Amino acid sequence: MDKELIRKRIEELTMLINQHDYSYYVLDNPTISDYEYDKLMKELLELERENPELRKEDSPTQRVGGQVLQGFDEVVHNTPKLSLGNVFDDNDIREFDKRIRKNLEEDVDYVVELKIDGLTVILNYEEGSLARGATRGDGIKGEDVTANLRTIKSIPLSLKDEVNLEVRGEVYIPKKAFEDLNERREEQGEQQFSNPRNAAAGSIRQLDTKIAAERPLDIFIFNLENINSKTFNTHIEALEYLRSNGFKVSPYIELCSNSEEIIERCRYWSDKRGELPFEIDGLVIKVNSLRQRDILGSTTKTPRWAAAYKFPPEKKKTKIRDITVQVGRTGALTPTAELEPVRLAGSVISRATLHNEDFIRDKDIMIGDTVIIQKAGDVIPEVVEVVKEARDGTQYAFIMPKKCPVCNADTYREAGEAATKCTNISCEAQLKRSLFHFVSRDAMNIDGMGPQIVTMLMDKGYIKNAADIYSLRSHKDELIKLDRMGEKSVNNLLDSIEESKTNALGRLIFALGIRMIGQRAAQLLAKGFDNIDELASASHEQLTGISEIGDKMAESIITFFRQPQNKQLVENLKQLGVNTKSHKAEIKENVRFKGKTFVLTGALVDFTRDQAKDIIEGFGGKVSGSVSKKTDYVLAGEDAGSKLKKAMELGVLVIDEAAFKAWTEE
Repeated sequence: MDKELIRKRIEELTMLINQHDYSYYVLDNPTISDYEYDKLMKELLELERENPELRKEDSPTQRVGGQVLQGFDEVVHNTPKLSLGNVFDDNDIREFDKRIRKNLEEDVDYVVELKIDGLTVILNYEEGSLARGATRGDGIKGEDVTANLRTIKSIPLSLKDEVNLEVRGEVYIPKKAFEDLNERREEQGEQQFSNPRNAAAGSIRQLDTKIAAERPLDIFIFNLENINSKTFNTHIEALEYLRSNGFKVSPYIELCSNSEEIIERCRYWSDKRGELPFEIDGLVIKVNSLRQRDILGSTTKTPRWAAAYKFPPEKKKTKIRDITVQVGRTGALTPTAELEPVRLAGSVISRATLHNEDFIRDKDIMIGDTVIIQKAGDVIPEVVEVVKEARDGTQYAFIMPKKCPVCNADTYREAGEAATKCTNISCEAQLKRSLFHFVSRDAMNIDGMGPQIVTMLMDKGYIKNAADIYSLRSHKDELIKLDRMGEKSVNNLLDSIEESKTNALGRLIFALGIRMIGQRAAQLLAKGFDNIDELASASHEQLTGISEIGDKMAESIITFFRQPQNKQLVENLKQLGVNTKSHKAEIKENVRFKGKTFVLTGALVDFTRDQAKDIIEGFGGKVSGSVSKKTDYVLAGEDAGSKLKKAMELGVLVIDEAAFKAWTEE
């Protein structure tokens, strides 16, 4: 196809996809099916891959993430991003109104908006294109998080008008999406987020933009900070302009002419906030007239023309019917209060975590107690206190079980730790979550084997432990007949399983789920021992002799490999061809890599990025996310982009995949 025709088609596809994104993510009114949308996106991806010079920064394909950042650059805001003063009750609202009227000596209208509970960000557009996105930070300086903000589909990458402007918005995660996210994290044995705000803030500050892209982030724009070539009389006019240019504007904006109307709105939303699909922690009251705002001005910390009304935390009284125990992936036993159902902050609450034995003892909680509960961060139900005067003698103490409620094995609690744990690694409750962890991206990275597939394969009896995963090829014909599988999916899954056999030892150690051994500790252990057998037989002194491996970690490793079923699992994995040797053992030294800094760019054919990184680090090198004068080599795959260009400008040696493979064999 002629280059000009390709360019026009890319522009047409970009326009169509942006329109559909706006309809779906901003208007909540999809105009085409997911299948049709995916076809448009696939065509654009293919055209840009074949013609990388025609790909633009504001292309919708740039939302998928994949860039690994070294850190966040500091951003100095164009103007101070002030915080709001708080009002807490009816009298505070009336006093706020009196001050405004006294200073203006004229009529005033207020805009009352929902105060979205998320992370405030500042977006800058130049000639209609998103140029930079930053966190508010301390109001003077923030962090450049442009790459992560680009992954949010409700943020327009380009505007209808080619203007320079700056807007302020709140990044958030909807309630249902937050619940789904926490459910997935629990299934995969990961720590759950305490509330949507923390989840949103943590997602925006991820150094791997692919992780940010996978999170269900959304945004509401609530203020026009500045704009060239246009003026507005009111805040509402400015918001309407932003809405017409593709921004998702803060919802439920209401005009009030006096303090009593504001108070009525505060009471209304205090009762109704639980019905919203997103979390709010109050309302924002603003003077509508921009001229009046200029007259009122600001203090050094807050604008005089606005205030935030904060909701008091809602608390309810209920009764603990029973205390049950759940067993997690690591074997930890978590007591849970089974409550008489009560409606709290918009939802019916019937359970609340009691965390551990110490929590129950410190709050003097008994089965049968009447308690006060609230939602921590307005999300997670928690027991605040016991109503002791309601005790009538029928209450009785909870005792942590000496036997696991799932497998009946002994439980134990180490000195100095809060958690009580099951001793049986083959405990069914632990097994499923252990397998979720084993196949996860940071562990063995088996693509296509998510929690649903693992659960189905376990339910069907095809896998009973991690080693069984590597025998699935013998069940290929049966797997193809299962729901949600099919020949192509099964082939891809089996190929990914086969590929995972070559993972570096550090990944396997992490995948085993040894208590207290995270990714970094696993990598250090892989560098410290030639193979997993050496690790399994290592003494306490040998383990603590490795940098960053402390006494408790050493004891955990020894305890793990002391269990016969764990030793048998490792032996089975070895027999099935899973790599149990470190690169240190295979090649003691490789001068091509030792002490050298590599940067990876473009798509590799025979290696994943993680595999290439493992090889480089295994040979004593390190991998950086950006090219600088300190970079020794740039490994360039297909469709290499700006990093390749910068390497050539700096005179950094660029190698291709063939050279890289040859070096690994030297």
